[in-house]
Amino acid sequence: MSWGTELWDQFDNLEKHTQWGIDILEKYIKFVKERTEIELSYAKQLRNLAKKYQPKKNSKEEEEYRYTACKAFLSTLNEMNDYAGQHEVISENMTSNITVELARYVQELKQERKSYFHDGRKAQQHIEICWKQLESSKRRFERDCKEADRAQQYFEKMDADINVTKADVEKARQQAQVRHQMAEDSKADYSSILQKFNHEQHEYYHTHIPNIFQKIQEMEERRIVRIGESMKTYAEVDRQVIPIIGKCLDEIVKAAESIDQKNDSQLVIEAYKSGFEPPGDIEFEDYTQPMKRTVSDNSLSNSRGEGKPELKFGGKSKGKLWPFIKKNKLMSLLTSPHQPPPPPPASASPSAVPNGPQSPKQQKEPLSHRFNEFMTSKPKIHCFRSLKRGLSLKLGAAPEDFRNLPPEQRRKKLQQKVDELNKEIQKEMDQRDAITKMKDVYLKNPQMGDPASLDHKLTEVSQNIEKLRLEAQKFEAWLAEVEGRLPARSEQARRQSGMFDAQNPATVNSCAQDRESSPDGSYTEEQSQEGEGKVLATDFDDEFDEEEPLPAIGTCKALYTFEGQNEGTISVVEGETLYVIEEDKGDGWTRIRRNEDEEGYVPTSYVEVYLDKNAKGAKTYI
Repeated sequence: MSWGTELWDQFDNLEKHTQWGIDILEKYIKFVKERTEIELSYAKQLRNLAKKYQPKKNSKEEEEYRYTACKAFLSTLNEMNDYAGQHEVISENMTSNITVELARYVQELKQERKSYFHDGRKAQQHIEICWKQLESSKRRFERDCKEADRAQQYFEKMDADINVTKADVEKARQQAQVRHQMAEDSKADYSSILQKFNHEQHEYYHTHIPNIFQKIQEMEERRIVRIGESMKTYAEVDRQVIPIIGKCLDEIVKAAESIDQKNDSQLVIEAYKSGFEPPGDIEFEDYTQPMKRTVSDNSLSNSRGEGKPELKFGGKSKGKLWPFIKKNKLMSLLTSPHQPPPPPPASASPSAVPNGPQSPKQQKEPLSHRFNEFMTSKPKIHCFRSLKRGLSLKLGAAPEDFRNLPPEQRRKKLQQKVDELNKEIQKEMDQRDAITKMKDVYLKNPQMGDPASLDHKLTEVSQNIEKLRLEAQKFEAWLAEVEGRLPARSEQARRQSGMFDAQNPATVNSCAQDRESSPDGSYTEEQSQEGEGKVLATDFDDEFDEEEPLPAIGTCKALYTFEGQNEGTISVVEGETLYVIEEDKGDGWTRIRRNEDEEGYVPTSYVEVYLDKNAKGAKTYI
């Protein structure tokens, strides 16, 4: 069905209908535009939400995210960022593929519609002019016919009147002939214009208007097809991101399934384990014989020694304030630690990797021995810096060596500090190497720069490295001291701390005794008779040799994926390339480093090692 033949007389209605079609298209464009704004707003809100719950750097929240449940939550937050990104993709694709394209099409459609209806109005105006000409010629023909009839009647009247002269009759006859000729001319003109009008009218209703209306119909049908295609694109834009959104949701499910409650429970043990043993049983004390009281070895009421008076808490005696300490602190001082940090497993077999062998427990000391030693020993100030630390601890300042923490937690803090310092040292060494290379380039090519301009920077970096090394050695000494006090340490830990223990045994032991002399970890002002004649030892912090950080001696490639769950181990992924900083010493483990940020042990059988022949070698152990 064609609009040109069926709607030949509905020009105005077609004009309204096509304008309505354009309005519908613009309404759809507005709908898609608002949808894109909603998608952007939703994506922004999702990103802000994920950012709001991200762990803050250098805060306690970062430590909490080592638990699997928190890791799963962090993975969920990261996936929400990707999820938000897909909504941004939806907004971007809808804007470019629908909104922009339809807006351009609407402008073209308006111009095309305007052109067609302009032609239609022009045709209407032309047919109206023809109609007016026809009406004008018709009226003129009618008027001339009437004038000719009146002139003929006047002539006939004059000709019948005998009183009228011949000249008047002749004049009336001529006038009647003129009018009659004018009527004939008007008739011919009217006939000609009528034929022309009929032809124009036929062309208008059967050619011009049908052609124009056909073009308008085609234009309107293209608009309908275009809006349908846009709706398909609208759905396809959403469908394209569904697989990626599905992957995001799958990753969230995967993260949720990776939650390991047993592993989290083990992390709680590692986080809060003090390293002390619980106190032993208290033996029965027989009071049936008042004169001969048998005091058990484990009794908390054991005196400081036979023949010595009971401990008094008044006067100037300030050395033993343990009854006023919290119970858990007293118990910590009366027991000895037995559980070392989890060492690398002694076997490289995959079956032994996850847990690894535990170091043997140290033989418990009798409770009475620990208690008597605690009661009879007087505070002996062997280190000036130890006294300073004790006083700072009493004043509430956090001690630099973390001596206020239980042994196991203190060891972890010291190890973390040592690792941070080693990273800083490595960073400074890389900077020094870069400056040295730049200086060599300047020496070979003076036009590129002055080599002397880098001397100041090179000296400054070297001084920073020296300061960091001294600081690292100080913390390594404290770490060696703590590990020396922990029972049943692993062979690896003994090797790492053996060098310092061999160089400064007296200093370490004296400071270690100082720490045991007071339950609160500080030192008292009382000076005993035994300690007056002793020579004060120098501070052990400044007595050890400088220790270089471990250099890389080669590289290695992971043959298998290894999940390092024990203390000292590191997780690797199959195919990953890392640096080797220590060879296998026969215990089946190789020490590696990842991008200067992380290092640890992996089973030697899990990696393929490529040693650098020009490297200095691994660390020497004593």
